[in-house]
Amino acid sequence: MPDPRAEQPIRRVRLDALAFGGDYNPDQWSEETWHEDIRLMREAGVNLVSLPIFSWPQLEPEPGVYDWGWLDRIIDLLWDAGIAIDLATATATPPSWLLRAHPEMAPWDADGHRLEFGSRQTYCPSSPIWRENVARMARAVAERYGEHPGLAMWHISNEYGDHTPRCWCPESARHFRRWLQNRYGDLDGLNEAWGVNVWGQRYTSWEHIETPKRAPGPVNPTKLLDFERFSSDALLELFQLEIDVLREVTPDIAVTTNFMSMFRDLNYWDFAAVEDVVTDDAYPDPADPTSHVGAALNYGLMRALKGGRPWLLLESSASATSWRDVNVPKAPGKIRVESLQAVAHGSDAVMFFQWRQARYGQEKFHSSMLGHRGERSRSFRETKALGLELQKLEAVRGTRVRSRVGLVVDWDSWWGSSAAESLPSQRLQWAQQARAWHRGLYALGHPVDAVRADGPFDAYDVVVVPNLYIAEPEQAAALTAFAERGGHVVVGPFSAVVDRTEKVHPGGAPGPLRPLLGVEVDEQWPLADGCTERIAYRGEQLTVPSWSEWIEVDDDVDVRGVYATGELRGLPAVTRRPVGRGSAWYVSAMLDHDGMLPLFRDVLHTAGLPARDRVALDVEVVTRADDTTDYTFCLNHGRAPVALEIPGTAIDLLTGERHTGRLDLDRYGVAVLAAPRSDRIPTATPIPVKEDA
Repeated sequence: MPDPRAEQPIRRVRLDALAFGGDYNPDQWSEETWHEDIRLMREAGVNLVSLPIFSWPQLEPEPGVYDWGWLDRIIDLLWDAGIAIDLATATATPPSWLLRAHPEMAPWDADGHRLEFGSRQTYCPSSPIWRENVARMARAVAERYGEHPGLAMWHISNEYGDHTPRCWCPESARHFRRWLQNRYGDLDGLNEAWGVNVWGQRYTSWEHIETPKRAPGPVNPTKLLDFERFSSDALLELFQLEIDVLREVTPDIAVTTNFMSMFRDLNYWDFAAVEDVVTDDAYPDPADPTSHVGAALNYGLMRALKGGRPWLLLESSASATSWRDVNVPKAPGKIRVESLQAVAHGSDAVMFFQWRQARYGQEKFHSSMLGHRGERSRSFRETKALGLELQKLEAVRGTRVRSRVGLVVDWDSWWGSSAAESLPSQRLQWAQQARAWHRGLYALGHPVDAVRADGPFDAYDVVVVPNLYIAEPEQAAALTAFAERGGHVVVGPFSAVVDRTEKVHPGGAPGPLRPLLGVEVDEQWPLADGCTERIAYRGEQLTVPSWSEWIEVDDDVDVRGVYATGELRGLPAVTRRPVGRGSAWYVSAMLDHDGMLPLFRDVLHTAGLPARDRVALDVEVVTRADDTTDYTFCLNHGRAPVALEIPGTAIDLLTGERHTGRLDLDRYGVAVLAAPRSDRIPTATPIPVKEDA
C-alpha cells in the first residue's frame, strides 16, 4: 500500500460553485417522482447530489447480471438539469446474494458471534471475498460512468467503520497476524514489543495469536493498541483498493469517502492522505445548546487533514435525526446557522442527508430537505432559502481559514489511553480532554486547527497538546523546535508516559518531553469519584474534578499555579519554562470548563494573541481569506440577540449592508463581513445588548 503521508497530485471536484444538495435515493421512488424532485431541486438551488450509495443489490440483482438502466436515466436527467453527481461506487454494503454465498465474509463481534444480514456494513474488512467483489463493483461503475460529464467526484463506500470498525473473525485474525509480522518481523520482535514476560504471555508460534477477544482478565495493552492500529489499517487497505481501481480507470477524477467528524476508530490523518478531498458527515445534537462548540473542533480537524485546503460538508441534518434516543428537531433558523458555521470553518459545500424523506426503512423518521409534506414542509422552506443564500457567498469558495492556534490530534494516544483496562484512572479520556481544551480556546475567541504531534507547526503561535499519552523523540523534537522559534507549547496531563509499544519511558513521564517542559512526574494522582481539589492560579481558584499529578520542576521553570487543597497542596500544578524565543507550559491536572479560561488567557497574552474578556459561547467569529480579502463570519448560535463590536468598516455579503463599529445579530443570526485583508486576524467582541438599549 502506498505511504499514506506521501504527497498526492491534486485532483479537484468538478463543480464551479459552492456545493449544495444532498444524498438522493431515486431507487426508492417512482420515475414520476424523479421529475418532481428535479423541479424542486432546481427551485432550491441544488447543484450536487450523492447517489447510489446503497444500491448494489439494485445494480447487480444477481451475480454478474447488471441493471444500469434506471441509474443511466436519473444521472442524465439530473445532469440535463445542471445537477452534478457525487457518484458512489455502491460498495457501502453487500447484496444478500453475496453474503449468503459467502457467509465467511460476515463480521464477528468480540464475543465470537457472527453478525447477521439485515442492516448495513455486514462485512469483514479483511475478507478476500469481500475485497475481490468490492474491486469488481468499483471497476464496473467506473467503466460505466467514468466519462459522464455530470460526474463531479467519486464517493467510495460510506462512513467506513460506522457499524463494523472492528472484526474478530478468523479471517481478521489471519490478517492481524500478517500485519504484526510486517510490523515486527519475527516473534522475538513481537514478544519484545508486547512485553510478554508479564503474566506469562510469550508467543512461540504466530498461529497462537488471535484477535483480542474477551479473556479472564485485562488483556495485554500493547496487543489492544496494535489491534486498534490494525483495524484502522484494514479499512484503509479496503479504501485504497477502490482508489487504485478508480485511478486506473479515471485518473483525473477526485475521490473521497465521507468521514464522521472526530471519530475514534479510524486514523483520519492516514485516510485523508490517500484521497483527493476531505468530506465530512456532521450531526450536532439540537438538544445540546453548546453542540456548535464541538462542531467547531470537528471542522478544525477536517480542514487540517489536507493542510488547510477547503473540505466539503457532505451530510448534515435538515432537522431531527433518527438514531439518537431522543431526536429533537432543529429550531427555525438553526439549519442556517449550523450550515454556515461549516462554511465559516472551511467547507465549500452544504449537503444534507437526504433530499427526500423516506417513507419506509430505518431512516424514515430522519429529516430531509424535502420532508414528508413535500414542498409544504418547513425543512424545504428553510433549506431552499439557504441554498439561494449560499449563492451570495461564491467569493468565499476556495479561501482558507485563518487560525493561529493548533491542537494536537493523535490517534495512537487516543487509542492507547482508552483501549486498556489497566490505567491509573478511566476518567481521563483523550476526547474529553481535547474537547475541554478546545472549548476554552473557543470561548476566548479562537478558531483552532488540528495538527499532528510532529507538526508542521509553522502557521501557529500556540500549539496545545491536551494529551499525548504515547510520545516519541521525533514529536518532542518538533515541539521543541517550534518553541525555540518563538512558539508557545502547552502540554496536558498524562502525556509522554509511554512509547509506541506501551513501555513507560525511562524515568517516567514526561519522557522525551522532559527537557522541553523542565518537569518530572513523580506520581499520577487521580481523584476518587465525587472528589474535587483546587489550584491557586494567579489570584484565581481553578477546580480539579478528576486528575492531578505530583510533579517536580527544574530551576528555570516558572510555577504559575500550585495545588491549593488535598494531598498535593503547595506542590506545582501549572508551569511555564522559557525555551528559545518561546515557552513550554505543563498542566498537570484536568480542569473544569471555567478553569481553562484563566489558563488560556495567560497563554494567549504571552503569545501576543487577543483573548475575550467577556465569554460568550453562543458567539463565534471565524475568518476565511484569500490574498486580498478577509471574509469574517459572525455567528450567533443562541436564542437571544447579540451585539458585536467590530473593527473598521465591512460589507455583509448576505445583505449588502455596510457595518462600522457595531454589528447586531438576531437569534441564530449570521453575517459574513468582507474587508481588505488585515495583517492581524479580524476579531469581533461581544458587547452587552442591554447596556446599549
